[in-house]
Amino acid sequence: MPLGRASVDGQRDHDSIHIRQRGTYRAIQIRVRGNDVRFDRVVVHYGNGQREQLYIRDVIRAGSASRAIDLPGARRVINRVDFWYGKARWGSRPVVSLFGLR
Repeated sequence: MPLGRASVDGQRDHDSIHIRQRGTYRAIQIRVRGNDVRFDRVVVHYGNGQREQLYIRDVIRAGSASRAIDLPGARRVINRVDFWYGKARWGSRPVVSLFGLR
């Protein structure tokens, strides 16, 4: 289920996606369009105020997706996900989409 997306500008080293689609999720997946993006980590902010830092340290190629990234514990509500990535100069801005797996 699509949870949101962000257009990466390359000037900053992170972006956030605020989740408007309510529900509980057991895993997330990151999809990239437009250009490759080198991710360092993501920080998942849960509905109960807790947060989880997940290290990815991988390049996600344009037109592809990460593996399903399991969230520890039971299914949870996600409020926001922060993405930390390497800065770059792209001809066109990559778009990062976040999907939730129930």
